[in-house]
Amino acid sequence: MSAPSTPLQTGAAPHPRSVLNFYLNGPAGRLEAVLNQGAGNATLAALVCHPHPLHRGTLHNKVVYHTMKVMNDAAWGFHFPVLRFNFRGAGLSEGQHDGSAAVEDVNAALDWLDREFHLPILLAGFSFGAAMAIQACCGPNHSNRNIRALIALGLPTNANGRHYHYTFQYNATIPKLFLSGDRDEFAPANELTEIANAAAGPTRLQLIPGADHFFTGQLDPMQQALDNWLKENLS
Repeated sequence: MSAPSTPLQTGAAPHPRSVLNFYLNGPAGRLEAVLNQGAGNATLAALVCHPHPLHRGTLHNKVVYHTMKVMNDAAWGFHFPVLRFNFRGAGLSEGQHDGSAAVEDVNAALDWLDREFHLPILLAGFSFGAAMAIQACCGPNHSNRNIRALIALGLPTNANGRHYHYTFQYNATIPKLFLSGDRDEFAPANELTEIANAAAGPTRLQLIPGADHFFTGQLDPMQQALDNWLKENLS
C-alpha cells in the first residue's frame, strides 16, 4: 500500500474526503490509521480492531474491511465514520508487538474518535482485535468513554497454544454481539456460549453455519447478520 498522507495532528478536523490516511498518536509511537468518513448527521462513530499482528493481521484484513463496509457504506443504511488502525508493530505503526499492552492502542484510537466526533462509539474487533476491544470496554482498565455497543467477531478461546480468558470486570450493560463461525477452529461453540453468558446483557451469540474462523466464503452471511443486529439494537 502507499504511505499515509502527512500525519494529521490529534484534534485537527479531518480533511473532507471519503477516505483519510493518517497517523494517530499511540503510547508506543505513531499508529497508522485509516478513517472512512461518514454522513454529516451520523449518530455514532465506529472503531474496528484487526487480528493478531504476528500472524499478518492488519487494518486491511478482509473481515475487518467487510465489517467496516456494513457500518460505513451508505448502501447498508448507517454511514457511520469508521476508524481502523494498525496495532503497534503492524504495517507502518511504530513500536513492537507487546501482547495485552495492545489494549493501550485501542484506547488511543478511542480517544481520537472521541475528540474528533464527540459521538457515542460502536466498538468492534476481529479475533485478537476482539479480545483487545473487550479489554478496552469491559476489562480492568476499561475505558470511561461513551461506548454504545460492542461487537466481537471470531473471538478466540484457544489459539496458537494460548488459552484466552475473558472476565467482565464491571456490569457493562451495553448491547454486545458475539459473531463467529460454527466451525471456528479457535473457538468451540460451547466455550463461546460460556463467555457470552458471563457478560452482562443484552448479549447475543450468533454462529454463522459452515463458517470457519475467517468466515471463508461466508462474508456475505456475516455482513447480513451484523446488519440485522445493528438495526435491531441501534435504531
